[in-house]
Amino acid sequence: MLAVVLTLAVALSLAAPALAETTLEKVARTGALTIGTRTGSPPFAFVNKQNEWVGFSIDLVEQAIKPAIERKLGKPIRVEKKESTPPTRIPLLGSNAVDLIAGTMTDTRARRESVDFSLTFFVTGAQFLVKKGSPIKGIESIAGRRIASQQGSTNAKIIRERVPSAQLREFPDQPAAFQALLQGQVDAYTNDGIQLYGLRAKAPRPDDWEVVGDFSSYEPYGMAMRKNDSDFRHLVNVGLMEAIESGK
Repeated sequence: MLAVVLTLAVALSLAAPALAETTLEKVARTGALTIGTRTGSPPFAFVNKQNEWVGFSIDLVEQAIKPAIERKLGKPIRVEKKESTPPTRIPLLGSNAVDLIAGTMTDTRARRESVDFSLTFFVTGAQFLVKKGSPIKGIESIAGRRIASQQGSTNAKIIRERVPSAQLREFPDQPAAFQALLQGQVDAYTNDGIQLYGLRAKAPRPDDWEVVGDFSSYEPYGMAMRKNDSDFRHLVNVGLMEAIESGK
């Protein structure tokens, strides 16, 4: 019995440093900052025709946050990318699969119970993408209509709370929701306005579609990270502030 207890004690003592490892220590050890991001959320994060992950949020990581971390660590690091969606992004952080969510994540009070956020780097609001000529002109005209949204999004929450009579249909990601709209399976797709304009621009016939409605929500985008990791959060914010001040 004593041998078993000693073995467990040694195993726990060896595991403790790994459990207590900060994000900066993990990045220093692996040489990589792993971000969770999107594959179909233009202009913030998407995969282009060359199969490259690009977008404004990714640029912020690679051109602003990565250099700030490299200066702190005194060595170069690489950025690795993994796909994240509204339902998976917080679990990905919690399991240490990613170090930072860099996409289109709204900073909310409820989410702050699970993760920390960086400074806000963009502000938008919920609108609707519809076929040109649609009777839907905003949230006030969606009662009884088929409305697409992404699972786990603040946009879906708004529809459920404010217009419960709308026929809300949630999809796992933005491309699936947009495809449902293109095929006439839904009457409108709700998301943050800036994302809808990005989708419209990439549609086969952009002039067939329009973004309608005043902002029905306030959506401040931030980069999410594990809670209580102040050194890492500071460096993320330093990088973002330098990008803002440089105007690049």
